[in-house]
Amino acid sequence: MRINQKPEIKWHFVFIVLVLILLYPILFAVSTSFKSLNEAFNNNLSLIPNNPTTSAYERVISIIPFIKITMNTFTIATIVTIFKLATGILAAYSFVFLDFKGKNIVYFILISTIFIPFTVTMIPNFITISKIGLRDNIIGVALPQLADATGIFLLRQHMRGVPKSLLEVAKLEKTPHVKILSTIIVPLIRPAILSIGIIFFINSWNEYVWPSLILKSTENYTLSLALQMFVSAEGGTDIPVAMAISVLTMILPLSIYSVCQKFIISTFTQSGIKG
Repeated sequence: MRINQKPEIKWHFVFIVLVLILLYPILFAVSTSFKSLNEAFNNNLSLIPNNPTTSAYERVISIIPFIKITMNTFTIATIVTIFKLATGILAAYSFVFLDFKGKNIVYFILISTIFIPFTVTMIPNFITISKIGLRDNIIGVALPQLADATGIFLLRQHMRGVPKSLLEVAKLEKTPHVKILSTIIVPLIRPAILSIGIIFFINSWNEYVWPSLILKSTENYTLSLALQMFVSAEGGTDIPVAMAISVLTMILPLSIYSVCQKFIISTFTQSGIKG
């Protein structure tokens, strides 16, 4: 019996078209970064440079302290990722394995903060950071982001899948909670911790709005703010340089995601299945 392949071919074609649409901005950025300024304006839709040049990348290195800015971005993303994972693991463990009065109410209040828009907390956080003297400081960018309700939710979902028998044996032996967490829970959910940490890192790496409010000095900028330096609303945009910074900015997140995408996908899939 012959199976009709036409519907499947049709959907494959649709997916290929969607993938090409999504890839076009990336290919455009890479292509434009190797164009001269004149070619970028006169032949701006072409994906193949007529006369490829690395002058845009050379100007990036000469105009801004690129290495310092990259280290600022990496430092902020690393601090935010480590603290979000630490607070998330501890909070998730408490909500799953500890019994205390009002646990469900506290968890509901915590998770409800996911739905609070950033614009609501932006001004209070800005005033607080200014009052404690961390304006124009990368620590001031990282400080309000040291905990994340979404991470707590995902980690809690994975911890709920840990067999209760392992915990009962540990409790019978009067094993401290810190040791249970470090020797039993964390090793069992290590793939989830890795994938959630990658998501935290990439989100922090790409963040623009909050750093733009806190950081004012060029030497304290992140890569997203450095990109804005070469984009002008008045039409004076240096397109090749802006695209060069975009390409340099996306290399690390894309590399991390391409290597670890199966962990990220499985984390969200399993978190939606487990009770």
